[in-house]
Amino acid sequence: MMPRMTLKVGCQLQPQATSVAELRDAWRRADAMGADSIWIWDHFFPLFGDMEATHFEGWTLLSAMAADTEHAMLGTMVTGNSYRNPELLADMARTLDHLSGGRMYLGVGAGWFEKDYDEYGYEFGTVAGRLRRLEADIPRMKKRLAALNPPPVGPMPLLIGGSGRTITLRLVAEYADAWNCFGPPENFGELSAILDDWCEKVGRDPSEIERTVSIGPDDVEDVGRYVDLGVDHIVVGTGHPFDLGPLERLIAQRDATA
Repeated sequence: MMPRMTLKVGCQLQPQATSVAELRDAWRRADAMGADSIWIWDHFFPLFGDMEATHFEGWTLLSAMAADTEHAMLGTMVTGNSYRNPELLADMARTLDHLSGGRMYLGVGAGWFEKDYDEYGYEFGTVAGRLRRLEADIPRMKKRLAALNPPPVGPMPLLIGGSGRTITLRLVAEYADAWNCFGPPENFGELSAILDDWCEKVGRDPSEIERTVSIGPDDVEDVGRYVDLGVDHIVVGTGHPFDLGPLERLIAQRDATA
């Protein structure tokens, strides 16, 4: 296996209970601090706290983020696959890749937040059904990306988010350039080993897949616990009022081990 890449760190800004002005200030600050990546989530309502709080749509926000930032990679962690036609999603990502100068991830997952589906008229169905749809849609995204004129200007890695041992991790092994799951280290380590097994089964070099992990602000100390397990990229979540202190601590650890 090839050596692991240099650790990357980033943040996910939660677009709930805040304003667009505050979000823009936060992602500009994160970019100026030296974050490797900045993410938004793809939901239509708050996920916790005051369920009636303000909320904004993620892909629209990414357009402003692409224009406002200069250095960090950008993406959704992750897009609910059911919410958009896969060809349209590929075109949206390609267009934002141009707007950002080649700094986009295309992050997708099967979807899970039932309120999004019910309120916006999508069929929620079953976990198995949503995973089958994701499996069918990923090749359609790739086919559309190959046909678009002009193509993406950057590498635009396909990131798949999820922890499903039987289907999701197989899809990661078959299709993804990057994979995201949640901490703690024990959870990542267990799932990463299963992903390695799937890579062996499908004939994929596991070192080709960037391994990202999402963590909370209280888990940013001693990130060597994750690095020792093969994590390439650590993303800390933060909400209003967007305290970027945890991101700053991740950056300091990244720079100390570079």
